[in-house]
Amino acid sequence: MTDANFTQAKLNYADFRAAILTRTDWFQAEKLNRSRHEGTYLEDTIVQKLVTNRIGRGKDFAGRNLQGVNLQGADLVDANFIDANLNEANLQGADLSNGKLVRSQLYRTNLTQARLTGAYIQDWGISPETKLDGVECRYIYMRLPTPDDPDPFRKPDQRSQVFTVDDFADFITPIIKTMGLYYRQNVDMRQVAQTFKTLDLYHTGAVDPRSAAIALLQISQQYPEAGLELIALEGQGGDRVRFQAKIDDRVDRSQLSAEYFARYEKIRSLPAADIQALLAGTAEKDDRIRSLENMVMTAISSQKFYAETYYNFGETMTEHKGNVNISGVQGNVSGIAAAGENQTMTGVALGQISGAVTNSIGQLQSANTPEATQLATLLEQLQSAIEHESHLAPEDKAEAMEQVKTLAEAGQKPEDNALQKAAKTALKILKGTIAGLPDAAKLVESCVKLLPAITTLLSLI
Repeated sequence: MTDANFTQAKLNYADFRAAILTRTDWFQAEKLNRSRHEGTYLEDTIVQKLVTNRIGRGKDFAGRNLQGVNLQGADLVDANFIDANLNEANLQGADLSNGKLVRSQLYRTNLTQARLTGAYIQDWGISPETKLDGVECRYIYMRLPTPDDPDPFRKPDQRSQVFTVDDFADFITPIIKTMGLYYRQNVDMRQVAQTFKTLDLYHTGAVDPRSAAIALLQISQQYPEAGLELIALEGQGGDRVRFQAKIDDRVDRSQLSAEYFARYEKIRSLPAADIQALLAGTAEKDDRIRSLENMVMTAISSQKFYAETYYNFGETMTEHKGNVNISGVQGNVSGIAAAGENQTMTGVALGQISGAVTNSIGQLQSANTPEATQLATLLEQLQSAIEHESHLAPEDKAEAMEQVKTLAEAGQKPEDNALQKAAKTALKILKGTIAGLPDAAKLVESCVKLLPAITTLLSLI
């Protein structure tokens, strides 16, 4: 009876025992309590009342099994759904404002045009199939407040800011994209949830890439205790860009967000000569800023998404070591620096890169050790899978091949720490590349099989 409609029906003596009642509409149905419904969610009288009147304002549904219920347009303001199962439910147009969705399961749930302003979504379970189109949300809380942690981790971080139309979907989409990758890799999502304690910086107008890059660098230097690490950059169309940075839990995110935008606006207003003066004397700093500047420009023009950036400014700067990681991106990143180097893939012939990869693998085979031989075989398989993947553009193939070359070079010199770090970044880029491909793509299947084995052989676990 999936999607069946019993609106205002009289259901005394109806027999629904063990029936499949996914998204079945019971709104204003009468005498449902006189029906037979063993083995369904209707056994719970609280759930039965909820699906017929759709009024749950301020009520407690913690831990309840609500899988597949139809609560379209329901009043669920201030409701408690902590640990509840809402998988496959229809919550289209429901008002969940200020609701507690902590650890609730919403896999394949329809939240289209739902209201989520002020909701608490700590460790909620969503999937790439969860529908979030048109969600109305001015702000969200990523945690419940506790006596030890009174800051409930508001998004947007700056309390004077709110999400505008579609901003919430833009905020949550990269997390869902990343989840899609993790599901393929069989990663424990409870661990993944811990990585999204972040500072999110939204540019809704025409962003100046250089000013943004300098402002990020400056706040990382002024607040080293924040441990600022840029982990995602996303172009959202119409000159909109979102930076996502991982920071220390104890940092005041609202204050840091306000500080960033104040610096950004100040730098943006400076004459070009004054901006150059800010960079004078440190060529490496200028290079890193140019690298991030290029990433921002590419994100704006192509609406690309990059996740888990790992280039450490501190490794090449003479001061403020270890404060911020910017560059070395994961994702579909044609034309962007990768594997810890300022490499430009644009215009490089795929055949030329393929030849260089073959040579590097050949040199690895000449090491004549069981590990090197096995690694070379796996890299040859990966090279072939990339070359024959129809879903990858030539420039993306070239970039992916460059990562294979990096892995081969790391295999030749396992004692070289710089190469080992480059190999880690190369693996992240390859994982990001397949994250943008359909599940049926052969390269996805190959990477899921090959990358864990390559990681083990390179001792990068």
